[in-house]
Amino acid sequence: MNRPFQTLDWVHTTNVYEVNVRQYTPEGTFNAFSKQLPRLKDMGVQTMWFMPVTPISVQNRKGTLGSYYACSDYMAINPEFGTLDDFKKLVKKAHRLGLKVMIDWVANHTGWDHVWTKSDPDFFSRDEQGNFMPPFPDWEDVIHLDYTNKNLWEAMIRAMTFWVKECNLDGFRCDMANLVPLDFWKEARTRLDAIKPLFWFGEMEDVNYHEVFDASYSWELLHTMEKYWKQETNISGLDAVLFKYDTLYPKSALKVFFTSNHDENSHSGTEYERMGDAAKPFAVFCATRNSIPLIYNGQEMPLIDKRLAFFDKDTIPWTKEYALHDFYKTLLTLRISNPALRAGDPNARIYRLDTTDNVNVFAYLRKYNEKEVLVILNLSALQVRVGIIGQVATGQYKNVFTDAMIDLSPELIFELGKWEYLVFEK
Repeated sequence: MNRPFQTLDWVHTTNVYEVNVRQYTPEGTFNAFSKQLPRLKDMGVQTMWFMPVTPISVQNRKGTLGSYYACSDYMAINPEFGTLDDFKKLVKKAHRLGLKVMIDWVANHTGWDHVWTKSDPDFFSRDEQGNFMPPFPDWEDVIHLDYTNKNLWEAMIRAMTFWVKECNLDGFRCDMANLVPLDFWKEARTRLDAIKPLFWFGEMEDVNYHEVFDASYSWELLHTMEKYWKQETNISGLDAVLFKYDTLYPKSALKVFFTSNHDENSHSGTEYERMGDAAKPFAVFCATRNSIPLIYNGQEMPLIDKRLAFFDKDTIPWTKEYALHDFYKTLLTLRISNPALRAGDPNARIYRLDTTDNVNVFAYLRKYNEKEVLVILNLSALQVRVGIIGQVATGQYKNVFTDAMIDLSPELIFELGKWEYLVFEK
C-alpha cells in the first residue's frame, strides 16, 4: 500500500479515552467535565475523544435529546454542552496538562434539519420520490450525504478546518469512515494536515482505508472476545483474529482495541455483561498487545451493569471511588514509558509464547531492543500452574501491579488464580 501520510510519533504510544459529555456530569457541560482533567491525567490518559460536539437536529430525533450523530450544523457547538469558548478553554486546559484532544466527525450523514437542507439541498441523496433519505432504513433520524457532489467535499473540509483552526484540535475520530469515499478522506487529510498534522482514527475495519487513517476499529476482535466468554470459541479463535490483523493490515496500521465504547455500552451492554470475568484480563490484553487501547468513560469506576441511555439524559453514577483508576494507571503508564509496547512500530516485536497450558493460558512477550514486557493471561475459571516452554525470556522482571521481582528461568512455574493476569517488565 502506497501511503503518503505519516503517523505522528506520539500516536504510537497514546491511548484514547472516550468522553460522553452529556452523561459525564449532572450538568452535562464542558465546564463541568473540565474539572476531571487532573484525575484523568493522573490515570495516564493521553488522548481524549469527544463524541460529537455539534448541535443536534430536532426533526425526527430519537428520545428526548436526540443522537449526537444527527448533526444540524457542522460549524456550531451543541448549546447543551456550553459555548464554543467553553470548548476552547477545555482544549487549552487539556493541552497545558499534556493531553491531546480529538472530536468525533460524522461525514456520512446529518440530521433532517441540518442547515444544508435549506442552503445546499443538492448535498443530499434522494429517494425515488425526490425526498431526503436515511443511509439505512433503521437510521430514521439522519439523512445521507451525496459525495458525487464535489461541492459537498469543499463544504465538509471547510467545516473540519474550522475546528482545527478555532480549537487547535489534535485529531478526528471519523464515524463510519468506510461509508464515505476513500478519495474524499485523501483530500481531507492532505489539506488538513497541511494546517496541522493530525491523528486520524477511523470507525471501520477496511484495510484499504489505512491509506489515509492511522488507526481503525477492531470489532472482529471484540466480538471474538465476547464469543470466548460465551464458550463459542477458544484461544485459537483469538489467535486467528490477531494473525489476520498482523498479516493482512499494513505494518504501519494501528488497531484500536477495546472492551467497551458508547455503542457497545448503550446497545449491547457493559463489558461485564458481554464478557463476564474475562473483562479485566481482556482489558490488560487491549493495553499490552500491538494496539492503541480505548477506554470508555466510566470503565474506571467501573460500570458493572449500567448501560448509559443514548438519546436521553442518564448521568454516570460516579461513586468517586474509581476502583479501577490504579489498574488503568498501571497499564497506561507502562505503555507510555516502555517502548516495547509501542503500537505499529516494527521495532517493537511480539512473540507469542508456548506454555504448558495453551488451552487456558494466553502468553506473549513484547520486546524493543533490551526493553521487554511479558504478559500471561489465565483465560479460564480454573486455578492454573503454568510454565513457559523455551528460553524466550530470561533475567530479572518486575510485576508491574505489585512491584514484586522474579528471576525468570525455564524452570519457573507461574500460579494464577481464575481469570488472573500477570504483567512483568524487565
